[in-house]
Order: sequence, then structure tokens, then C-alpha cells
Amino acid sequence: MAAPLVSVLLPVYNAGPYLSTALGSILRQDHDRLEVIAIDDGSTDNSLQILQRHRQADNRISIISRENRGLIATLNEGLAVARGDLIARMDADDIAYPSRLSRQVALFDRQPDLALCGAGFDTLLRNRVAKGTPDPVFRFGQLRILSMFFTIFMHSTVVYNRKVIKEDVLFYDPKYKHAEDFDLFRRLADRYPAAMIPENLIVYRIHDGSVTSRHRKEMRRTHLTIVAENLEREGLAQDTRDLRDIGEAVSTDTVRRAAAFILALEARISALPTETRPSFAAGALNLFYFLYQLIGDEMQPPLTHEFLTRTAKWNFIRRREKYALRPAAYAPWFSLVSMSAGRQADAVARYLKSAPAAAVLASHQLS
Repeated sequence: MAAPLVSVLLPVYNAGPYLSTALGSILRQDHDRLEVIAIDDGSTDNSLQILQRHRQADNRISIISRENRGLIATLNEGLAVARGDLIARMDADDIAYPSRLSRQVALFDRQPDLALCGAGFDTLLRNRVAKGTPDPVFRFGQLRILSMFFTIFMHSTVVYNRKVIKEDVLFYDPKYKHAEDFDLFRRLADRYPAAMIPENLIVYRIHDGSVTSRHRKEMRRTHLTIVAENLEREGLAQDTRDLRDIGEAVSTDTVRRAAAFILALEARISALPTETRPSFAAGALNLFYFLYQLIGDEMQPPLTHEFLTRTAKWNFIRRREKYALRPAAYAPWFSLVSMSAGRQADAVARYLKSAPAAAVLASHQLS
């Protein structure tokens, strides 16, 4: 039986510094029956020239270049022209390990009813690669339920199976800008089987120009909107304004209301059947951490202190953070200093656990 054709969907917008590495990592996959659909979304740098140079050397690349229409329009355009039954997402600033596609193709071969799969990933920051660790929630949590609370897969690790997914379902909804993957994954996981490969197949690059870095606040607002819709649909929340409002503005009022929302949600989940309760509880805990991070990024320790106190979640954060935030109600300056020191300690720890990117990539024959 012939190996399946994999269509690799590669949106490109001003990715010049990283594009050659990303594209080369796909072209050197050990599953070589693929087409790369590179859509230049109105780049103003040298991205198009880089794509054209690579196409001259490899006819598996097709290029679409036109005015800027945004990521969602670009993704949907790529889905429309893709010829493969399997469609892999790839970002123009990430790096795929050589076995990425073969591992995922093999999974679909073993499970032909599978609709989509994701995988683990390493992170690349300032020329050092840190090895990612599997989230234990995937060991017991049902993906259909978890997908209601968070984006279950890193977008650039995903492969879709068009033999299973209906054409009118596989699309990115422009209503959910900057969280289009969260929306699509929740819709697919609700209707079809999904799987996580417990292996790191992608190197995710962290840099200031990434979509995640540039649109963090908008992504968070849309994320909370999607969670709110899911909870309403499941009957776990009748009024989600308290959850949506904190995405618009973090204040004493919205923090208190968000904390009350978390407590009410946990109470409803505690009454669910035993077969689904652990997955919903894991999702609710993830939502707590999402809000904890959102509030913490405001750099107003008294608000974080309020949230932890009202949710009774002091024991769910790291001990170092607990010590830093405990005095926040009467000495916020101390908390700020302690938190800054903690971030510096985290940076040192990440550095010590990482390795030079050149050595990691060379070991995967990507140099």
C-alpha cells in the first residue's frame, strides 16, 4: 500500500529569520510523500524570496502569495487546496524533528478512525532548547472533556485526518481570532476520536515577534469566551459573565467574581458521575491556573492574594510563590521584589536544564 500523502499547511508572515530552518525541517522528514502548501500572507520582508528559493530546489513546495488577509483566512485557504488525506500544521518559526510525520502517519495507520492527533514539544529560547515534559493530565483525562477548558494540542504539532472529519467541520472560525485552534480542537474532539502522542516531535520557538507574544491579551479574552460557551452548553454554568469580564479587565471586583465562579463550578463538578468527574475536575483546575496567570501578569500582588484566598488554592501554587504572595495584602512591594527574584531563579533553572540549540538540532540531523 502506498504511503499516504501528507499536506503540510505552512502560513507565512514576515518569518524571514526562521523560515529556512522551519521549511528545511519539513523537507527532510523521513516520511517524504508530502506537499508543502506555503501561503505568504502579504509579507513585507524576504519571506517570499526564501520560499521561491526552496521551491526551485524541491518541487514538493507550492506557493500562494497575495495580500494580507490574516491567519484564519490563510489557514482556511490552505485547507481548501490541500490534496492529502492527512493535513499537518506547521508554523514558519518552529522546527520539526525528522520523525515527526512518520510517527503521526503510523498512528493513523494503526487507528484509521482517528480524526486528529497532537504531540509533545520542546522549546527554543535564545538559542537553547529545553526538553518538554508530558502533562500528566493526558494520562487519565478524556480529551473531549479537557478540550472544553484548554487548547489540548500545540497547533504546530497537529495532523488532521480528512477521511474521518467531515468537510463542513474542518475549518477555522473567524469569530475566534487568536484562539482559532482552541475552537477547532474543541469542536473536533467533541465529535471524533483524538489522541496525544507522548513524544516531542516539534521544537516550539519563543520570540517577541510570535503571534502568541504579540496578541496575548486578545488570545486570553477569546480563550475565556470559548470556555464560557462550553460550560454553558454542558449545563455547568448558567451565567458566565463573571468569567468573561475578567478577560476584559482585571480589578478587585472581577477577581472576586472570578473566584466565586471557580468555587461554584467546582461544586457542580463534584456532583457529576464518577466516569467524567476527574476529567472535568482537571479542566477546572487548569482554568484556575489560567486565571492565576492572567491576574499575576497584572503585577498587582494584592489581586493575586485575593484570588488565592477566595478560591482557597494557596496549596496549589509553588512554595516559593506562596511565600512571595502571602505578604501581598500589607506589603505588596515585598511581593513584587520576591516575585522578580523568583522569575530570575526560574530563568537560571531553565538555562541549566536546556542545551545549546546547535547541539540538539545537529543530533537530529537538522544542522
